[in-house]
Amino acid sequence: MLRLSVRITSLSIVLNLLACGAWATSPSEPDLSVKLNNIKIEQKVDSLKITLPVTKFVLKNGLTVLLSEDHSVPMLSYHTWYRVGSRDEAPGVTGAAHMLEHMMFKGAKKYDGKSFDRIFHENGITNNAFTTYDYTGFFESLPSSKLELVMDMEVDRMSSLALRPEDLKSEREVVKEERRWRVDDNPMELSRELMMNTLFKVSSYRWPVIGEMADINNYNTEKLRFFYNTFYVPNNAVLVIVGDFETNKVKIMIEKYYGSLSYKPMPRRKYLKEPSQGKFENASLKKEVQNSSFILAYKGPEQGHPDMYALDLAANILGSGTSSRMHKNLVYDKQLATSAYAFSYSLKNDGIFALGANVNPGLGIQSSLAQVYQELGKIKNTKVSVSELQKAKTQVIKEFVDNLKTSDGKARALAVNEIVSGSYSSLFSDLDKYEMVTAEDITRVLKKYIKPDQRALIVLEPKENKKVVK
Repeated sequence: MLRLSVRITSLSIVLNLLACGAWATSPSEPDLSVKLNNIKIEQKVDSLKITLPVTKFVLKNGLTVLLSEDHSVPMLSYHTWYRVGSRDEAPGVTGAAHMLEHMMFKGAKKYDGKSFDRIFHENGITNNAFTTYDYTGFFESLPSSKLELVMDMEVDRMSSLALRPEDLKSEREVVKEERRWRVDDNPMELSRELMMNTLFKVSSYRWPVIGEMADINNYNTEKLRFFYNTFYVPNNAVLVIVGDFETNKVKIMIEKYYGSLSYKPMPRRKYLKEPSQGKFENASLKKEVQNSSFILAYKGPEQGHPDMYALDLAANILGSGTSSRMHKNLVYDKQLATSAYAFSYSLKNDGIFALGANVNPGLGIQSSLAQVYQELGKIKNTKVSVSELQKAKTQVIKEFVDNLKTSDGKARALAVNEIVSGSYSSLFSDLDKYEMVTAEDITRVLKKYIKPDQRALIVLEPKENKKVVK
């Protein structure tokens, strides 16, 4: 199934304006705005705002609903997200959220598995799903005339999932194969999995979303039924519909179909907070690869934390694209690596700031790693230039807004902000928060999070290389 990262990422016209400074208004100049695809982007003095029409309401059973009309094309994007992910599992049942995602396509009381796929295909409806550490989402793209059909089918599997043993037996093999090709036979993915397990020793972010193979082998319908009955309830769900519809009519339809579902008390969820690391951690693995690579990772802030915005920009400056500092240093100038990158990844309750490189064949990691440390030292201790910071802001803002050009992108952005930050409206303030970041903020957050005793080094080496990397 499709994966989705927690960060939902402008319209080209917006970035052209930003890049050439056309929005650098003064107090005497009128406010400028752009409206396209039902998204309004406003530039006021020292402020950049994005808005789109959203109607929010909550049913008596606790179902949160977000509706955004957009009559550009006669299509809809229909998203049902649940506030449950791999962090809600426990050792021995890792991957349960992902396994249940698969089982949600195997049929329910009214629509069995074969009918589910056939009806979607016959009515021009495409669908998929994803599981993350913090949430699980299901989505459809459909002609607006098929809204009631999809709503009936989604209510069926929210309330009456079949979970037949014979379906689990076959789907278990599908997930095992997915685990093999996506992780076990993918050295870079194994490295990222090892990174999470090394950075997090207590938090439930330490195990993989897809689960451990031993746990996948031991799934049974009783375990999954408990997970389904506990978390797949209306008061733990967010329904987002974006596209060609009339809000008042759809509100009545939602009440008709979802209103009969019962509110179910949720267990109190206690997530263990990862303590301060306090020492340098390293881990390595050897696989059939042609060259060595490494990831240097640090714990960062959770989604929505004020420091997140400066760290995003720092990651962009260090390692986003061929014009980034690390790429120019390691790949172009020193010719030590085939690629170099940096990223900032914020989860609901924690975060990761990481840098990495794939070194040239025949070389060890030491020289490349030394250059990465050198680049970290430079950006921590010397303020970035005005032009470099503005370039990073332009790139990050473009990435942020690009996905809002489609109904599906809008629905994803609304859903992830509602679940992770607590309100979809945080989407509308993020651009301004990126714009407000200063060069001083960049150095401040890097000095706060990039500390020698808070790092983890993950090394991937060719099997034939017997040298131990220290």
